[in-house]
Amino acid sequence: MLQEEYAKDKHYTLLKDDLHQTARALQDAYNNLENVVDPDLIDCYIYELNSVQMRYKFLLASIKKMELSQ
Repeated sequence: MLQEEYAKDKHYTLLKDDLHQTARALQDAYNNLENVVDPDLIDCYIYELNSVQMRYKFLLASIKKMELSQ
């Protein structure tokens, strides 16, 4: 039982760390998008931004689900 709780806590901590890293990546993508003028780079950063946003939403939902189950 104690090992299960430890595994859940460790998984929760990893999710939170990943969420913080993703938030930084999201900010970087916004900054990059604001600073480019080349159409190809604009497309690139739009795709990156969408990808990082989807990852952020997934991680946030996973954390909320884990918090509700505790």
